[in-house]
Amino acid sequence: MKHAPSLTFFRFKGLLQREDWLTPAYVGADHHGIIRYISSTPPEEGVAVEAVDGFALPGFQNAHSHAFQYAMAGWAERHPVGTDDDFWSWREEMYKCALSVDPDQAEAIAAMLYAEMVRHGYTHVAEFHYLHHDKNGKPYRNIAEMGERILAAAHTAGIHITLVPVFYQQGGFGKPPEDRQRRFISKTVDEYFQLLEASRRAVDEQPGARLGFSVHSLRAVELKHIEATFERGPHGLPFHLHVAEQKKEIADCLAYCGERPMQWVLNHLPVNQRFNLVHATHLDDDEVKRLAESGAQVVLCPSTEGNLGDGIFRMKEYTRLGGRWTIGTDSHIGLGPMEELRMIDYRQRLVTNRRNTFEGDAAHYLVNEAVTSGRLAMGRAAEEHFAPGLPLDAVVFKANSHLVEAASLEQMASILVYTSDSSRLLGTLVNGRWVVRDQHHLRGHRIKEEFGKAMRGIRSR
Repeated sequence: MKHAPSLTFFRFKGLLQREDWLTPAYVGADHHGIIRYISSTPPEEGVAVEAVDGFALPGFQNAHSHAFQYAMAGWAERHPVGTDDDFWSWREEMYKCALSVDPDQAEAIAAMLYAEMVRHGYTHVAEFHYLHHDKNGKPYRNIAEMGERILAAAHTAGIHITLVPVFYQQGGFGKPPEDRQRRFISKTVDEYFQLLEASRRAVDEQPGARLGFSVHSLRAVELKHIEATFERGPHGLPFHLHVAEQKKEIADCLAYCGERPMQWVLNHLPVNQRFNLVHATHLDDDEVKRLAESGAQVVLCPSTEGNLGDGIFRMKEYTRLGGRWTIGTDSHIGLGPMEELRMIDYRQRLVTNRRNTFEGDAAHYLVNEAVTSGRLAMGRAAEEHFAPGLPLDAVVFKANSHLVEAASLEQMASILVYTSDSSRLLGTLVNGRWVVRDQHHLRGHRIKEEFGKAMRGIRSR
């Protein structure tokens, strides 16, 4: 078989697959960045190979993002004496942020955010997008204007994207929308599907972009319209939904319909692996069991859930029942996938007083599950992390880092997951090309300039 000159070859110290490390790892990708060769033996003599002094993990999927909220990361951390600050008071600050950004600023903020995601090792993002209308709540002439800006930002940052337009209809269970939610609102199911169709056209314009669909939450859409949205929704696309994040949400849902939020979802929707249920923080025993059996993915956002005081998902019981899960960064108070994975494990250790949250090689399990279920959340599926036909998307850790140099291959996944931060990263490959190398994004200077301009505009109001 002849490879040159059609393929670009890399030699990694090691490549983490689902079962074990491939080492050394020779990978050849075509001009689209699709893997065509993968082996522990080199290609034929005379083929140019880039020697990479690093160990590669599959690029991570960020399965839950509100890009505009990056503009307020760290801004809501002052708590005046005598006040009570919780999710609901934080939400008021979020509304102010949502009402302040214009399309140019939203694009610049998203590009900066996505560039930082790639720098930390994410190669695909699901944008849970509900900032649809202008500042007066009026649809833009192009109703998918803001979605197109998000897609453009992803292209600039060099990250794969699944755009997930969100149906947001009301201000709470049985309540009309509030004025400060005016940029989010689709009044009817038909209006939402018009937005979704316009978003599909926008996605089709960007090679490699994908589409999902969503209802924001049970409190944000009339229950009968949630059922209608899923029934009428495009077959085969991933479906995303916030559920059971806050105790007040549980109480309000019980008072409104006599069922807990997750209970309602499981009783009224055909929950399966197309479902990506975000947070799922407060579940009873029956809900944990039924959710695990459903095949759905729970999307956990540990840094945001901690920041907002949401609570702790019952991960240990859920995974022992075979439950599926992945990660997202939500409000982007934290952006490191390793940080999210460690928080998932450590908060279980804190509530159980046991270290064995996961059986066997915990680090390898965390990567496997986050990536496999993360791909499903994006509308992709693949059994292996790296294989012919898949894009070469990888986050590469420096082999000359002191702890990595001292580690055996058996210890390597644990060293990378439990001790690393972004300073240990050699770079990130997306579609077989270095988008970030030695902490420098290939378009970082321009992206940062535009972000600074956008933030100065927001602060001046």
